[in-house]
Amino acid sequence: MEQATIEAAVEAILFAHGEPIGADKLANALELPQSLVEQALASLRLRCQRPESGLELLRLGERWQLATKNAYGSWVSRALESRRAAPLSQAALETLTVIAYNQPVSRAFIEQVRGVDSSSSVSGLLEKGLIEEAGRLDLPGRPVSFRTTDQFLRVFGLSSLAELPPLHDTGETGTGEALK
Repeated sequence: MEQATIEAAVEAILFAHGEPIGADKLANALELPQSLVEQALASLRLRCQRPESGLELLRLGERWQLATKNAYGSWVSRALESRRAAPLSQAALETLTVIAYNQPVSRAFIEQVRGVDSSSSVSGLLEKGLIEEAGRLDLPGRPVSFRTTDQFLRVFGLSSLAELPPLHDTGETGTGEALK
């Protein structure tokens, strides 16, 4: 199969799949070596970076997803008559921050850090698909732990959690060290 055909097939699969998918699964579907699929992904990503493309190829950890460029989002939303998602409350943002920087975490850990009940915030973040259950912790009562999702990465324009901005000292402690 020619490289242009491989690239077109990868593009078609990414478009139809809709959700992030790994190069290994793409290679398996195309019955090709993963190295050829990775070359096609790199080429497709370059093609999507051109100004005349309305799409971008996102890398989300080890998975890939075809998405609309942010510059065209408002037009796409109008065409799809999408309702705009309600902005996150301060409590939800705080909860999401605790999870993103400390995952996987239990609800008790979140509440200990925030100092207030976080049940409503956790439920809302689960509904929005920004967090998910990550299993149960090996602690008494085997509490459920939570982690962020690929949807979280997409919403905040991140490729991986490593791109989260560092937590800086607010100056109150005077230590100059990043908060943990």
